[in-house]
Amino acid sequence: MTQQTAPVVASPVPSRALRIAAIALCVFAVTGCSTVRGWFGNSEKAQAKALTEPAPLVDITPSVSVARLWSANAGKGEGRLGVRQAPAVVDGRVYVAAIRGGVRVFDLQSGAPVWQYGSDLRLSGGPGVGDGVVVVGSLDGEVVALDAATGAERWTAKVPNEVIAAPVVGQGVALVRSNDGRVTAFDVATGERRWFWVRELPSLTVRGNDAPTLGPGFVFVGNDDGTIAALSLTDGRVLWEQAVAQPDGRTELERMADVDGSPVLDDAVLFASSYKQRTMALEGPSGRPLWVSEHGGANRPGVGAVRVVVTDPNGTVWGLDKYSGTAAWQQPALARRNLSGAAIQGDYAVVGDYDGYLHWMRLDDGEFVARQRAGRAAIRGALVVADGVLVVQNIDGNVTAWRLGQ
Repeated sequence: MTQQTAPVVASPVPSRALRIAAIALCVFAVTGCSTVRGWFGNSEKAQAKALTEPAPLVDITPSVSVARLWSANAGKGEGRLGVRQAPAVVDGRVYVAAIRGGVRVFDLQSGAPVWQYGSDLRLSGGPGVGDGVVVVGSLDGEVVALDAATGAERWTAKVPNEVIAAPVVGQGVALVRSNDGRVTAFDVATGERRWFWVRELPSLTVRGNDAPTLGPGFVFVGNDDGTIAALSLTDGRVLWEQAVAQPDGRTELERMADVDGSPVLDDAVLFASSYKQRTMALEGPSGRPLWVSEHGGANRPGVGAVRVVVTDPNGTVWGLDKYSGTAAWQQPALARRNLSGAAIQGDYAVVGDYDGYLHWMRLDDGEFVARQRAGRAAIRGALVVADGVLVVQNIDGNVTAWRLGQ
């Protein structure tokens, strides 16, 4: 016992000193470790923040002048609904609708009001214009047709579900897509229902859809399961179907393959893009694939003379060769900015973002040439170019028109 405890009792001062030194060392070590952990923690948080927040805009030196021609208000009410209201431009007039505000029409060049249709209906899909009428749908499934020249009501109809895509009007019919996967064809003169077609929806889809696309005797519909269907305009028969992307994956989220943007028909070639980041070019009459690219997204593609421009879910803009689908360039500087689909204005592609900015890029190489802000609200709907003028509607109902400098 004595031999075991003697060393401790015999050296009280060194032991006490060692204990004090050890305590001091531990305090220093703990404090130091805490500081280091803080450094690593802040760094990790900063990295995580950088990977989830919208990319900050980098300064650019504009090489193209962009002039705002005019601005107007379409009404209010879209907010967080995700219905992606967009204008329609026909014969030098801009037609817009809003959940609270009815239908309004402006001159394309000056922005001067032409007529307004007041309504208590929650007009949510944006207007479709053709054959002398304007057709709009509501969140409650009402459909209203107006005279395109005067705004006088022509007829009304009903579909079973909310309408969050603009109707398509032409070749004697008004096609209304409702949010239950149904496309209904109405006689454009009388409002009588001619036929309807239904596509079953997957369990989970991207919120929102876009208008069908008219072709000679055809209507092309992008579906939430990643397919394109070509229907006979006469009776709604399916003429062909083609998968742009396969809804594969272990979870419902991974399987989302929505073709939400309207397919774009250019001559006889149809271009469609999927949320699965896949874009396809097809023969319109037959549905035969011409090429497939592993870049794309749920928005409508922009189609120019030699480029197809698509935005992917990550916020990258891709310029694809129109004839092969090969990626000619990519622009990653708008990551996570929740981009709209692309439009083609002259020699440039333009996209909108969650913060109301418009970004112009050269079609040749994707480099930024201009940036403007169309208000402070998100731009979700399709951008429309007509007669050289870009028309944009944001979710606050603000409508702006832009022209490139000469």
